[in-house]
Amino acid sequence: MEQVNPTRMELIKKNAQIKLAEQGRDLLREKMDALIREFFLIMENVSKSRDELEKVSDLAQRSLLIAQAVDDPVALKSASFATKRHITLDISGKNIMGIPVPVIGKKRVSLSLLERGYSILGVSGRIDETAEKFEAEIDLIIGLAETETALRRLGDEIQMNRRRVNALEQVLIPELKKQAKFIKIIIEEREREDLYRLKKVKKILDQKKKAAHRMKTS
Repeated sequence: MEQVNPTRMELIKKNAQIKLAEQGRDLLREKMDALIREFFLIMENVSKSRDELEKVSDLAQRSLLIAQAVDDPVALKSASFATKRHITLDISGKNIMGIPVPVIGKKRVSLSLLERGYSILGVSGRIDETAEKFEAEIDLIIGLAETETALRRLGDEIQMNRRRVNALEQVLIPELKKQAKFIKIIIEEREREDLYRLKKVKKILDQKKKAAHRMKTS
């Protein structure tokens, strides 16, 4: 135990520290509960998005396999090069319960037939369908990246808050209470000793007073 000065002022200080630590623990618990509620709300969205992404990805792969099996490989390869491009995202930020999370601008990757860069007369509808499905898959991946990042940051904050609550509840508060109890015991022992000495002094004074009274009356 940390060495403490067993005085009334120190006891008042320790009790104030205990109260402050308990208030901090309670506030952290409230924040953690709110974060957990928000975490599970986002988790539900992430779960739905993952399921949807899996379905769209399977459809995209199936369309590609059909196009590879049926269409002219040169036309398919030419279309893939024509639609190849960089994807630019607008990323900003927002706060969820004080936690900064990214916000990706809702720019759709999906394009119309005329925007894909290849001749609509030179490719089949299967290739158009394949491009459409892969574009939809990329849209879902971008949206999922935003929610999964928010989920991960909330999870990290929940873990950090849990460690802080545990440190307060299992280490700091018990140690402060132990110190306060020690100080209180020392003060009570001193008070008992002081009371004993006062009684002893009073007894001696009473004896002297009685002796002086007897001398006067004798």
